[in-house]
Amino acid sequence: MEAAELKAKLKTQIIEYLNLLDITPEDIADDDQLFGPKFDLDSIDALELSVLLEREYQIKIEDPNEGRKVLVTVDSMAEYILSKQAEA
Repeated sequence: MEAAELKAKLKTQIIEYLNLLDITPEDIADDDQLFGPKFDLDSIDALELSVLLEREYQIKIEDPNEGRKVLVTVDSMAEYILSKQAEA
């Protein structure tokens, strides 16, 4: 899967998993801080994003510090998924 295609898919999945009713994929820039004032996400949302990675991409984040680096932007999530898929 190409990075651009993955990012578009991730945006849709983030909206679905977090039940962000007022947000469309177009509202999320690739480099938007997911846990900043724009989306107002919290630790429960971080858990849901981890579940998304595990269910959809078979990637389990076990180290909380790693999660804090990965679940920052759509860009960082896509890079992480692509790097894990390349390792497999």
